[in-house]
Parts: sequence; C-alpha cells; structure tokens
Amino acid sequence: MVLVLDEADRNKFKKPLGKLYPLFEDALPKILSSKFLISVGDATTNNLLNEKIYPNISIIDNLIQRKIHNNKIIQNNEINRTENVLFTKNPSGTITDELWETIDIAIKNATNDDIKQLIVVDGEEDLAVLPCIIMAPENATILYGQPNEGLVFLNVSDVRNKANELLKLFKKVAN
Repeated sequence: MVLVLDEADRNKFKKPLGKLYPLFEDALPKILSSKFLISVGDATTNNLLNEKIYPNISIIDNLIQRKIHNNKIIQNNEINRTENVLFTKNPSGTITDELWETIDIAIKNATNDDIKQLIVVDGEEDLAVLPCIIMAPENATILYGQPNEGLVFLNVSDVRNKANELLKLFKKVAN
C-alpha cells in the first residue's frame, strides 16, 4: 500500500509543523537539550553533524531542494557505518509501506540498542516527517528544513494529532 498526496493538498504542507528558526544556530540550545533526536533532510543532517550533534535517526535522500547533493560530511562520519544504514524507496508525494517499515526498524534500533540510524531514501524523504511523528517516542524531537525559510523544530507529543489529521489527506493506493 502507498499513501499518495493529491497535488491540491500539497499546499497544506507549506506551513511548518513546529517552531521555525530562520537561523540554525538559534535552535542549538533546544536541540542540545533533546533526549531523542530525528533529523529529516540532507541540509538539516549536515548542519547537525557540522556541530558534532549526532541524531538518533537521520533520514536523507542525497538531494537538497531537489538537486543532487554529495553528503561528504555524512560519508566521512561515524554515523555512516554499514551496521546502521538502512535503505528504502519512497517516490515524491508518497509515503510507502516500505518507508513506514524502515522508520519503524530505525526507531526500534535507536531506542533498544542506542545505535545511531541513517536511512537513505531512493526518491524523496520530505514526507517522512509524518511517519516519524506517529511512531517516535513521546519525548522525541524532529528537525527538518523548511525550504528557503529555515529549520523546523518540533516535539512529537505536540503535533501527533496534527500529523494524524494530515495523513487523512492521503489516498491509499495499491502498489
């Protein structure tokens, strides 16, 4: 099963789900106080690694604003080890069962074994924020980039209901 977002509903995802920080540095105190950190997006993950902050889970697609991005920081970092890298497929505008399952595995590995997890998406990772909100521990923090605006910081417990409402906008399609 694949959840597909209709073009007409994409504008509902333009508003940040959490607090928007135009400057990454302004969010650092809150980021550093996070107990369980999930990073969605290449730029967000690179910014964290530049600060020597290692998210429990990082989700990337090797693209920044739909342009190919070579993740040198991620490639040369301890977060990228074979035992903690998961691969999944997720086309643009969708949330696949495979993405849900991969995020679920990453959350279990990160919480049970305390091993940092890197998910590499073939396709697009933008909508991965929703499954992360639904499945992450209550105390989790999720960070993602709002294109051309800054960093979004959200507490899972504050937006779980909103994420469930947004999921209702998707159509279930057999794959």
